[in-house]
Amino acid sequence: MVDLTTLTIAEAARRMERKELSPVELTQAALERITALNPRLNAFITVLEDQASAAANAAEREMMSGQRRGPLHGIPVALKDLCATKGVRTTSGSKILQDYIPMEDATVASRLAEAGAILLGKLHMNEFAYGPDGDNVHYGRVRNPWRLECLTGGSSSGSGAAVAASLCLGALGTDTGGSIRIPSALCGIAGIKPTYGRVSRYGITPLCWSLDHAGPMAKTVEDVALLLQAMAGYDAKDPGSAQRPVPDYAAALSGGVRGLRLGIPREYFFDMLDPEVEGAVRQAIEVMRGLGATLHQVSWPSLRYATLAALIIVLAEASAFHDAWIRARPQDYHPEIALRLKWGLLLPASAYLKAQRLRALMCREVAQLWRQVDVLVTPATMMAAPHPGEVHIHIGDRQMSTREAMLRLMRPFNLTGLPAMSVPCGFTSTGLPIGLQLAGKPFDEATVLRVAHAYEQHTDWHRRQPPIA
Repeated sequence: MVDLTTLTIAEAARRMERKELSPVELTQAALERITALNPRLNAFITVLEDQASAAANAAEREMMSGQRRGPLHGIPVALKDLCATKGVRTTSGSKILQDYIPMEDATVASRLAEAGAILLGKLHMNEFAYGPDGDNVHYGRVRNPWRLECLTGGSSSGSGAAVAASLCLGALGTDTGGSIRIPSALCGIAGIKPTYGRVSRYGITPLCWSLDHAGPMAKTVEDVALLLQAMAGYDAKDPGSAQRPVPDYAAALSGGVRGLRLGIPREYFFDMLDPEVEGAVRQAIEVMRGLGATLHQVSWPSLRYATLAALIIVLAEASAFHDAWIRARPQDYHPEIALRLKWGLLLPASAYLKAQRLRALMCREVAQLWRQVDVLVTPATMMAAPHPGEVHIHIGDRQMSTREAMLRLMRPFNLTGLPAMSVPCGFTSTGLPIGLQLAGKPFDEATVLRVAHAYEQHTDWHRRQPPIA
């Protein structure tokens, strides 16, 4: 008998449409799995058992009366705990907001609810989304379902662990420097950071307003497309929201890659990689070549400024948001985060302006690349999931901080606001997932999803289940 929680969103939706599965059965199975596994994984901060059960019963009544809302109707999902939920505490992974009860839903929360999704609870995360590892001094560390002693990646750590371990069928993540794609890569699932402005951030606690993105995480590319469909679209409440039409993402998946031009950057992305990661990514590129895509070496020289520009912009903007709290309650932050925020308060305006100029240079250069290619293909992370005690990673005779190693290949697409996603492309010899990163033109999530889906359909990495049971 199939464990209902291991179904994809698309599979569960088809079963519900045929009346072979009820939202109540599926939600109850998810809640039972959370009860069994969350004590080991620590993926949820808040579980909404009664609320989810009531919503599932309501969804079942609607379906029985012929009022089916679409493919997300009756599907159990969870939200990263910086997404406001009316009447439900939203901690942002912090001590400062540990008792915060919003008066209204974030736009993404209300859109998922309107699509009929069942909210199971709020997911663990790095404090105020300021970190790439999944460790949190206030609520503990999230554990990777593939190996409990390894990091999940962050800051959407609970989202990565919960989806990988089938505690929910889909999740919301946010991404300022890789926080959707890092846990997706390290936990072996699919996740997309849409174009800046594609998904509203209204009601989401900001880290860095000009780099923050929100997007879906799920087991398959098709599921990501279904979730993104519900989330995407203009929202007047978010000043950064874009008035652009939203295509049919699920319909776009069937196009294949024949004739598409895939760009392989010469600089930066392949400079320092774990050999197993590089081997898996190179093999994935060859799979796509075999499916009819053409490969093109491209140059993006200003990438060498990405780390510096991102660090300065995040320091400045995060400190601006936290100004009052960091002055009045510095002891309520993790010491490392408090230190970063204090640094940001001391940052001269000239440094911020120079970082924005570097960012503009990166945007101009990548805009030229779209004349040559349709999608960029890179590794998602430099290595598979590290251990919490690994302050530095060693690749060959080179060394880098583990934090920087998780962020390095992600930042360019936050700085440029381009859509980018991670999909599984292999496993290390020790059984840890490896992620492939695909990035596309502004507001062309459809092509990114199309390439990812084509690759996924010709491999079976996404079908593997973590050993936790």
